[in-house]
Amino acid sequence: MIQRFDRRTVIVLALVIVTIVLGYHGRDLSKALDMRWIVKYPSAWVLPFKSVISEAMRWLIEDAAIGPVSFTDVTRAIAWAIEQPYNLILALLATGFVSGLGNEAQVILPAVSWIVVIAAVLALGHYCRDWGLALLAGACFLYLAVFGQWDSAMVTLASVLIAVPIGAGGGLLVGVWAYRHPTGEKILSPILDLMQTIPIFAYLVPILFMFGFGPISALVATIIYATPPMVRITTMALKAVDPEIVDFGRMAGTTERQLMWRVLIPSARQSLMVGVNQVIMLTLNMVIIASMIGAGGLGFDVLAALRRLDIGAGFEAGLAIVVLAIAVDRLSQAFAERMGRMPERTTGSFVARHKRTVLVGALLLMTWTVGQVIPLLQDYPATRTLTTGAFWDDTIKYLNVNYFDQFEAVKVFFLNWFMIPIKKVLLGMPWPWAIAMLVLLGWSAGGWRLALLCGGLAGLILVSGLWAKAMVTVYLCGASVVLATVIGVPLGVWAALNRRAGVAINLFIDTLQTLPSFVYLIPVVMLFRVGDFTALIAIVLYALAPAVRYAAHGVRNVSGELVEAGLVSGCTPLQLLRHIRLPLALPEILLGLNQTIMLALSMLVITALVGTRDLGQEVYIALTKADIGRGVVAGLAIAFIAILADRLIKAGAQQARIRFGLEN
Repeated sequence: MIQRFDRRTVIVLALVIVTIVLGYHGRDLSKALDMRWIVKYPSAWVLPFKSVISEAMRWLIEDAAIGPVSFTDVTRAIAWAIEQPYNLILALLATGFVSGLGNEAQVILPAVSWIVVIAAVLALGHYCRDWGLALLAGACFLYLAVFGQWDSAMVTLASVLIAVPIGAGGGLLVGVWAYRHPTGEKILSPILDLMQTIPIFAYLVPILFMFGFGPISALVATIIYATPPMVRITTMALKAVDPEIVDFGRMAGTTERQLMWRVLIPSARQSLMVGVNQVIMLTLNMVIIASMIGAGGLGFDVLAALRRLDIGAGFEAGLAIVVLAIAVDRLSQAFAERMGRMPERTTGSFVARHKRTVLVGALLLMTWTVGQVIPLLQDYPATRTLTTGAFWDDTIKYLNVNYFDQFEAVKVFFLNWFMIPIKKVLLGMPWPWAIAMLVLLGWSAGGWRLALLCGGLAGLILVSGLWAKAMVTVYLCGASVVLATVIGVPLGVWAALNRRAGVAINLFIDTLQTLPSFVYLIPVVMLFRVGDFTALIAIVLYALAPAVRYAAHGVRNVSGELVEAGLVSGCTPLQLLRHIRLPLALPEILLGLNQTIMLALSMLVITALVGTRDLGQEVYIALTKADIGRGVVAGLAIAFIAILADRLIKAGAQQARIRFGLEN
C-alpha cells in the first residue's frame, strides 16, 4: 500500500511539473514544431453556436406561434400579469395613486406614510416573535428614512413583494411535481444546476428581447434567479416528511391531492419557509443587477454611484440594501418558526383578535387624512436626513494620499509573483493536454462517467471558440479561491477552537456576506485602480464566507471521543489539529471550497466592470450589444466550469469521507 501510494504521488507530481513546464513554454514549443493550433484553437474549427442561438431566439420572438397565438402574445400576457400587482404595490409604497400623465398628473391618494410602514413592521415583528425582533426591524426601516434612502428602498421592497410570492409559489408547484414524478426530478436536476450556475447577466439579454427594458424585465430575471432553491428545498422537504404521517394520511382515505396539500405540505411547512427565506435573500441579491435593465430603487443608486465612482453615495445605498435585507431576513425566519408551531386559539371580537392589524389600519387612515395638513406624518423631512457620504469619501482619500505606495507595492507583488505566473501557465498550456488532464482527473475522482462529463464540457467550451477567455476565467477564479481558502480555513479553525475569536470572525463574515457584491468594487477600484488585482480582491472578499463557515463547522463536528483519544495519547494541540481535527474536517472543508468557487464564478461577471478580459466580460459585452447568442454561449461556458468544479470537488469530498470512515 505504501509503495502504491508513493508511486501514485510520484506520477501526480510528474504530471503537475509537466503541466507547468508546458504552460510556460507551450507557445514556444508550438512555434518550433509549427503546430500553433495546439495552443490557439483555430477559428476555422469553431462551431457557430452563437449565430444558431441568435437566429433561434429571433425566430421565437418574431415568427413562433401556436395557431393565432404568437410567442410575443404570451410574453405580453406574462408581463401584464406581473405588471398589475407591481404597479399597485409600487403606488401603495412609493409613488402614490396618480390620475393622468405628465404635467397633468394628479395625486389621488399618496403613498403609505413612513410612519405606517414602520408601525406595520413593528407589529409584524411582535406577531412573529417578540418586542426584540419588532424593535430591530423597526430600527432598520427607521434607518432608511433617517439616512434619506426611503423612496428607493420602497421601490426595492415593492419588487421584493412581487418577486418573492411568484418565485416561492412557482418553486413550490415545480417541487411538488418533481416529488410526484421521480423521472421528472432527474430531468429537472441538471436544468436547476444550469439555472444556478449560469450568470444572471446571461439571462438578461434574452429577457430584454422578450420583455423590453423596464421593471417587468427585471422582475422576470429576478424570479428566474431566485426560484431554483425553492424547487430543491420543496422536493427535499417533502421527502423528509415522516413516513408514518404519510401512512396515516393514506389510512384516513385521502386522495393524492388531499394527501399533498393537507398532510405533506403542512408537515413540511417549516422547511418550506426556509426555501421562502432563500428566495427573499436571492431577490435582494439581484436588486443591483436588475437595475441594469430598469428595476430602479436602491440597486440603481449603487450602480449609478459605481459609474461615477462616488464612494459615499455607493456605500450609503449599499448599506441600505444590507439594512433592508437584515430586516426582511429576520422577519421571514421568525415567520417560518411561527408557522412551524401550532396556531394559537383566540376568542373575542375581531378587534380583540386582530389588535395589531386594527392599529396599523387606523394609523394609515389618520396619516392619509391629517398628512395633508402636517407633511411630517406623510413624508420624512429631507432637511432632517443624515449622511455618511463625506466620511467614506474622506477615508478613501486619506488612504490614497498617505498609503498609495504601500497599496501599489502589494498590488505589484501579487501580480508579479502570484497572478501573472498562473495566467501564463493556463494561457500557454496546449489545449489537448489540458483536456486530457481534466479527463484523467475526472476518472481518478469519480470514474468513467465523471471523466466523460469533464471531457464533454471542456470540449464544448473549446469548439465554441472561448477557450482562451475560459482560461482567463479559471485563472482569476483559481487565484481568488486559493487566496480565499488560505485566509478562510485558518480563520474557520480559529473560530471553531476559540469562542471569543469565533464571535468576532462570525460578525466579520456576516458583514461581508450581507454587503451587495457591487459595493466591494467601489473602494477597491479607488485604492487599486482597474485591473485583475482589483477583481481578485473583490472576489476574495465576496467568496470568503463559505471557506470560513465550512472549516469551522467541520472542526466543531469532529468526534469528541477521537479528540479525547488524541489527548490521552499525549498529542499537543498542534498535533491534535494536524493529525485529527483537520483530516476529519477535510470533507467539510472541500464542500466549503466548492461553495467558494461558485461564489467566485458568480462574481466574475460583475468584476468585468473593472477591466477583466474573461468570460464575464464576454457576457457583459453581449448585454451592452444585445447579442443573445454571444451572451448565452459565454454564460453556458461559465456554467460548465462551475459544474466541472462542483462535480470534481464533491467526488473528492466523498472519497475523503470513505477514506476516514465517515461514509461506507
